[in-house]
Order: sequence, then structure tokens, then C-alpha cells
Amino acid sequence: MTEARNVQKTSGVLQIGALERSFEDELAARYEIPKLPDGPGRAQFLAQHAADIRVVLTNGHPGVDADTIAALPNLEVIVNNGAGVDSIDLAAAKRHGIGVSNTPDVLSDTVADTALGLILMTLRRFGAAERYVRAGRWTRNGQFPYARDLSGLQVGILGLGRIGSAIATRLLGFDCAIAYHNRHRIEGSPYRYAESPVELAESVDVLVVATTGDHKTRSLVDRTVLEALGPEGYLINVARGSVVDQAALVELVAGGGLAGAGLDVFVDEPNVPPELFTLDNVVLFPHIGSATARTRRAMALLAIRNLDSYLNSGKLVTPVLSPRPRS
Repeated sequence: MTEARNVQKTSGVLQIGALERSFEDELAARYEIPKLPDGPGRAQFLAQHAADIRVVLTNGHPGVDADTIAALPNLEVIVNNGAGVDSIDLAAAKRHGIGVSNTPDVLSDTVADTALGLILMTLRRFGAAERYVRAGRWTRNGQFPYARDLSGLQVGILGLGRIGSAIATRLLGFDCAIAYHNRHRIEGSPYRYAESPVELAESVDVLVVATTGDHKTRSLVDRTVLEALGPEGYLINVARGSVVDQAALVELVAGGGLAGAGLDVFVDEPNVPPELFTLDNVVLFPHIGSATARTRRAMALLAIRNLDSYLNSGKLVTPVLSPRPRS
């Protein structure tokens, strides 16, 4: 016998884009929520229902741009299932008094673990070594080439927020010297502060990108920063692909201008520059920074807490932008 679910029919809430599986499952157990159609059905749906929509749920792609915000005249909040809100036009949301929430904290440890894995795989070449064995090259070609130690290196963290701080804590176990750059120096931080991304890059062996991904950080790691990191340096990116000048990165890592790179994110996901596929000094992940069952469920439940809280009280639990007070 199937247990009956207590699913609520709710008005004024709209899903935009495909949702992450955990979020979709947790929502389906609680609510019936329509999805904005793609293609020709979109205009007809908006013509009939746009004025009724107060809350939008999204999971990133395709996001909520200024045109979508303009098409929903009574929109009050956007609930995002994820820490990054780069796919939401925050400037447009702010102009219209629309609140935006995200899911911070619950994914910090998991993303930091991913960053540490990328660092180890890139410097120690663990992925290439595993492929070396699988291809039968150990018996044919002998010992795998030497790699680079992590212990004792200088590591720079670009963005010492929740995730960046969790990465730094893990690296202390490897006796690494930590430096960082933020827009502002963190009072009381035990780590060395660099005044700019270039200054940080030129002073470290490994540069870990853990910033937010928005218009303020677009191409923050440009060619100048990458060249400052240099041919003995490694780039690790668990932030957003947009933070790094991807064309410059591909050119430098392929041509010896960088020792290697570990990448969980890309500019045009899921499309990855094909030039990277054949490089053994590059480790490529399919944006799995927070992809564990426990973490994704925690993110989903926090997003639903934001939805429930707003519907019941007009307040968001974890606001990026606070909504205009209800009249």
C-alpha cells in the first residue's frame, strides 16, 4: 500500500528551469508547483499567469534574467537552490524590490573537500597515474613520472569566505602557508593578505579560486594574474568558470605558461574546451563541488525553508537581497 503524501496545492509560485534532483523530489513531496514552459508555450503561459506569480524557484540554469523579472510584474522573491546567484540578475531584482535567497553554509565543507581533491589530483597527477595503469603503460613504459608535493607549499585563496576558509583549514594539515585576497582585508585573520589578485598569484605556488561568481568577479583571474602565477604555478577553480579568463588559461596551460590546472567549473557548462581533454596536467570535474547526497538534500531543505518562511511570514531565512516589505 502506498503511503499518501500531504502535497499542498499552492498559488503564486513558479518553477523556472530544471531543478536539481534532490530539490525536485523534496518539493514534489510537499507542493504542486507549475513550471514555466520552454518554447512557444512560454508566451501563452505568461499571458495567462504572469500577474499571479509572487515567488520563483530556480536552480541556476537558465536563471532569472532582467526580461523574466520584467515579465512577472508582481514577483516578490526568487528562491535559489545553490550558494551562487550569478544566474540571477541581482541588479534588476534590487530595482524591483525583489528578494533573493540562496543556500550558504550547508555546502561549504563538501566544496572544500572537492577543492582539496582537485589540488591533490593536479599536483600529484593521481588521475593521470591511474590512467597510466589502466592503459597497461606501467608494464610497457616503466615507472610513472615524478609529480609535485603539496606539503609545505605556498597556497593563495582568492575569496576567503565560508568555502575559502574551509579550504584553508584543510590545507593547514599539509603545513601549507596560506595567503588570500578579498575585496577587503579580514580583521583577525591568521593568513597573509595580498592587496590584489596579481600580488597573490605571484607569491604562491597554487592559486585556489573560491570567489562568488557575478559581474564583479568576471575575468578577475585574467591573463595578467595567470602569467603572474607562472610556469611553476597551479590554478584550482571551484568558484565559477566566468571568474577566469578561460581562453588565456587554455593557452597557458597547454603551452607551458602554467604547470597545471584543476577545474570543476567552466564558462559554458557542460561544454569544456576540447584542447584540455588531452592534457595530463589538467584535471577536469563536471561541476561536482557540492554533489553528495547529504549536501544536496541539505541545500534542498534550506531552499524549501526559504520558500515556506516567505509564504508564511514574508521573510527569507538566508537572504542575498531582502524583499520589499509587504504593503
